[in-house]
Amino acid sequence: MKHFTIITISLSILLLIASCGSSETAETEETTPEKVCTYTYDHQSSVMEWTAFKFIDRTEVKGTFTRIIVKDGGAMNDPKKLIQSLSFSIPIATIETQNPERDAKIAKYFFGTVAIETIQGNLKELKDNGTAILEITMNDITKNVTGTYTLEDGNFALEATIDVADWNLLKGLEALNKACSSQHRDPNGASKLWSDVQLSFTTSLHADCE
Repeated sequence: MKHFTIITISLSILLLIASCGSSETAETEETTPEKVCTYTYDHQSSVMEWTAFKFIDRTEVKGTFTRIIVKDGGAMNDPKKLIQSLSFSIPIATIETQNPERDAKIAKYFFGTVAIETIQGNLKELKDNGTAILEITMNDITKNVTGTYTLEDGNFALEATIDVADWNLLKGLEALNKACSSQHRDPNGASKLWSDVQLSFTTSLHADCE
């Protein structure tokens, strides 16, 4: 009888231990709720830069715009959708190359030849493979431009290359090259401005997470 009692008590203890162990395992497997973030566009963080090329050896001429007017779709939980909602308007009078004389010539001859006052555009699509489709309007012509982008932790960067010939701006390019011919000549006397221009746009989103 004693042996039976001892065995019964032992089984009870084992069952109790097993029961406690199962409870601890269940508590350990509980997952922490994911953060829910609301993203808003940070107007102060946007920078648009461009790189043009002169001379036969394609010497870089870099510039930017001191004013970019950006519209967004408001606060969103999806940062990618928020970026895709962006549209912009850039007054060409705000062009900046760290050379006032050059800035004035670009505005007068390149853009002024066809009376362009603003460059407008919007981000049409951000594909999952890192390809971006950017729509740009100049000289009353709208074209889609394919570029590449990254979007990580709310930081967005886009790079693309355009050819001003697609917007019928070769006349302005020729006028600018003529006006700047003394500065655009290689040692062998050749004068050249290339029609392709590299674009770079960066911005950041503000995240409010709970």
